[in-house]
Amino acid sequence: MSHDLNSQAFEGLGRLCVDAAENCIISASDPAGMERIEARFHGSAFDLHRHDTYAIGVTLHGVQRFRYLGATRHSLPGQIIVLHPDELHDGGAGTEDGLRYRMLYLEPSLMLDCLGGASLPFVRDGVLTDDSFCATLLSALGPLEEQLDELFVADFLARLMQSLTRHAGQPAKPMARTAWRAATLARDYLTENFGHPVRSGELEAITGLDRYALSRHFRAAFCTSPHRFLVMRRLQSARRMIAAGEPLAQIAIEAGFSDQSHFIRQFKKAFGMTPGRWSSLIQGTAAAA
Repeated sequence: MSHDLNSQAFEGLGRLCVDAAENCIISASDPAGMERIEARFHGSAFDLHRHDTYAIGVTLHGVQRFRYLGATRHSLPGQIIVLHPDELHDGGAGTEDGLRYRMLYLEPSLMLDCLGGASLPFVRDGVLTDDSFCATLLSALGPLEEQLDELFVADFLARLMQSLTRHAGQPAKPMARTAWRAATLARDYLTENFGHPVRSGELEAITGLDRYALSRHFRAAFCTSPHRFLVMRRLQSARRMIAAGEPLAQIAIEAGFSDQSHFIRQFKKAFGMTPGRWSSLIQGTAAAA
């Protein structure tokens, strides 16, 4: 097996260490209760230790070798590492090629909010192969340079907990009948307020559901998350402004994006091309007409 993750999985992942041989840790700016890092190491990195958070990550390059629950484990590129709070483990590169990985540290209190009274999941294997789970993790671990939107975090944690409970062998709780009225109220509010940062507390007050329940019901009703729905409304507005010939920097702000680079990344992710390319195609069509 290759000791490097397929390049498609890195789309949008910034190169954070200039020298591949350099040992380094880069931390992201994150909300309370969670921390995201990228680490690169050669040789042994960490001695045996334990912490009071979950550590859930993806190996990106090389072989990650660590001791956990009395056995030596190896994680290859694309595989997931799940370490339970307060369990002894160490870590380092398993080959001379070195190691690159991204890791998410989550306080258990954040996870309990998603579980509705169920116990915290315990994934004994430590190393998992699950493409869907990996994609979920990379959706948060990819853009380390970006602050995570609050609506995104709520949906991400809900999906993360579904993957963890599945691998822990805990039966999924059947969701009650879809709360259509609450989901519709949230959809209408997002549509009307896409131009400013909508917070989870606003949707909770409007719908009467907590953010994790709302995420599940919204996805059941509309096949997407509240965060993704909001982003698409912003992009729809941006396309109208592009067609009107407005400058991209102005469009980014008016459509509700944090800056122009954020707008460009989201546009390309949604439509497969940059807004500049879209603009040139739209203007060419208008000229031809």
